[in-house]
Amino acid sequence: MSKKSILELEERNEGKSLYSYQKGAIDKIFKLFDEAPDDYHLLYQLPTGGGKTVIFSEIVRQYLKHHKKKVLVMTHRIELCKQTSNMLTEFGVVNKVVDSKANLSDQADYSCFVAMVETLNNRLNDDKLDISDIGLVIIDEAHYNSFTKLFKFFSQSFILGVTATPLSSSIELPMTDNYDELIVGESIESLIENGFLARAEMFTYNVGLTSLVVGANGDYTVKSSEDLYTADDMLSKLMQAYEERSKGKKTLIFNNGINTSLHVYDTFRRAGYPVAHLDNTNTKKERAMILKWFKKTPDAILTSVSILTTGFDEPTVESIILNRATKSLTLYYQMIGRGSRILKNKKTFSVIDLGNNFHRFGPWGDDLDWQRIFKSPNYYLDSILGDEELESNFRYEMPDELRKEFSKSKEVYFDIQKTYVDSIRNGETTKVVLERSIEQHAKICVENSEDVYDALALAKMLGDDIDFRIQRYTKCISKSTYNFVEWLKDDYRKKLNSYLRANFDEVFEAIHGYPPED
Repeated sequence: MSKKSILELEERNEGKSLYSYQKGAIDKIFKLFDEAPDDYHLLYQLPTGGGKTVIFSEIVRQYLKHHKKKVLVMTHRIELCKQTSNMLTEFGVVNKVVDSKANLSDQADYSCFVAMVETLNNRLNDDKLDISDIGLVIIDEAHYNSFTKLFKFFSQSFILGVTATPLSSSIELPMTDNYDELIVGESIESLIENGFLARAEMFTYNVGLTSLVVGANGDYTVKSSEDLYTADDMLSKLMQAYEERSKGKKTLIFNNGINTSLHVYDTFRRAGYPVAHLDNTNTKKERAMILKWFKKTPDAILTSVSILTTGFDEPTVESIILNRATKSLTLYYQMIGRGSRILKNKKTFSVIDLGNNFHRFGPWGDDLDWQRIFKSPNYYLDSILGDEELESNFRYEMPDELRKEFSKSKEVYFDIQKTYVDSIRNGETTKVVLERSIEQHAKICVENSEDVYDALALAKMLGDDIDFRIQRYTKCISKSTYNFVEWLKDDYRKKLNSYLRANFDEVFEAIHGYPPED
């Protein structure tokens, strides 16, 4: 971390001074204020944690100082509304929150308003708020489409949208249709390099997602997600991932569905871990209590459903678990961004991906061409791999602890798909694929055993690898009914055990050059 970055961090913590990249963004935006027409629509992109609220609060302060018109800031959630109002106040901007309970009889006394989109829409349709003198409209989290219905009220206002991901939440309403220009701010990598964000250390666990259904909103449905992620094997995989990569760390778990989150809560509670569940049915008092507990408990686990993706900042978070799949790049970045806040003794954080999201979108902080995504969102969306194509490129990786049990084997991976293709080319029946897989499994078991009983014990540990191979095999032969797949898994285990009992001595001698001791 450079001396300049350290100095800027110290200055920022002391008051309302801005980092150099924030000042640069403000200069660019005001340059457009001066050059563009009054009704210009400008979009500004900056990663989560980069200080978008700080930037537009300073813009509001300067705008009101040099212009005789008023400002309106729009958010999509009440929590963001209050946070924005508080930040504006810190910048010396007196503002009025326009919520459902607001008394607007004194609106003439204010030059700045903060409103939630739905409340504002109701007030404007009822003609309860005078917006004739609004010169600047700022839209936080501008990628949400709920804001666009209000644009008609501000045909003569300069609109500034701010977002971490300039990709519309709806394919049918691309942002380029509503904004004239995009300014791209500092990249995630640059913010990490200069010590403003923590670096994500990503761990991905391959998950079969072909049972998931895509809904009308373009993302996976809650129902199909719940069916997959409440299954015992997925809950076991979550626990395994946590214990391998996150144990003892303050952890946020994101789920797609309340039922899933409750299953996760029960699973961790039964295992004796400090865990709490939070969703949008919790009262404000319950939410405050849970977040207070989470903040003060060093190894706390908080499992939730979307509610903490925006407007939640807890720098002590050390690990993020994506216990869900999403087709939304924005949601992917929002979830991971919850762990990116830095602390004096925190320069990195862990991300565990249980939804193949890493394979779908690439690493968090990848060098994305936001200008191209903004101008041609369909080109980007069409380039994202589908689940079947993603999964066809997977290979099974043994967990570290299991790999230690097979430490004498140089290679433990077996390529079912390649073996299948080779068997077809050689005119062989497809059953040789599983026969060769069983022989390879038997070999690595024998390599790491002194007797047949050791080998049989190791074979029992290969359940996940066996299931992966069977799934890959059934895709190759295009036969994957549930009963058939379950029969194959059971039959494979029986044949592996029989092979070890019948051939242990022979395989052992072939490996070592001498027979096993009696």
